[in-house]
Amino acid sequence: MSGTFWLTEEQFSKIKPLLPNKPRGVARSDDRKVLSGIIFCLQRGYRWSDVPAEYGPAKTLYNRYKRWSEAGVFERIFEALAQEGADFGTLMIDATHVKTHRIAANGVKKIPAAGGRSGARRAG
Repeated sequence: MSGTFWLTEEQFSKIKPLLPNKPRGVARSDDRKVLSGIIFCLQRGYRWSDVPAEYGPAKTLYNRYKRWSEAGVFERIFEALAQEGADFGTLMIDATHVKTHRIAANGVKKIPAAGGRSGARRAG
């Protein structure tokens, strides 16, 4: 599928030592594939179920994201990557996004009429 995101070998080699590697009985999904899927989902604001199947099952992506978030894995990754050649005078990581209600995008605007009264009908 075009437009998918994959960490390069060089990028993943920097991150791999920071990832937990505790086998839980079942063979683990490839960490590079799962981490690429998590990044793909978060970059685009997708639901976990909408991530392409190339990254693995949505439940695996979500569970790994949740576990790693709670364990502070992503914070350690950000800290380690920020250490490499960073100018500590200014260093920011921004994860801001804005959610709106689905009806916020309908485009209807209530513009007051020339006499200062709204063009919308009044109740009553």
